[in-house]
Amino acid sequence: MKLFLISQDENDDYDTYDSAVVAAPDEESARQMDPGGENGAFANFSCEAFCTWCSSADKVTVKLIGNAVPDLPIGVVCASFRAG
Repeated sequence: MKLFLISQDENDDYDTYDSAVVAAPDEESARQMDPGGENGAFANFSCEAFCTWCSSADKVTVKLIGNAVPDLPIGVVCASFRAG
C-alpha cells in the first residue's frame, strides 16, 4: 500500500476539498478517490448542482509521497476542506 497526495484546482470555492492524503495500491486507484466520501469510497464524478471535489478523474493531480504502514486500509487518511 502506498500514500498519495491527491489534489484538484477546478473547484476552489468554499465548502470544497482542495487535497487529501490517501492510501491506495496504485496511482489510478488514488485518482478515483473522493475526499468527501466514506473512507475508501470512490468518486462518482457526477456533480449535479454543487461539487465538493472535481468533476472528473483526469482533473485530479496525484503525487506519490511514500509507503503506508502495513495493514493500513485503503481510503482517505487526511483531507483539506475549505469551509465557508
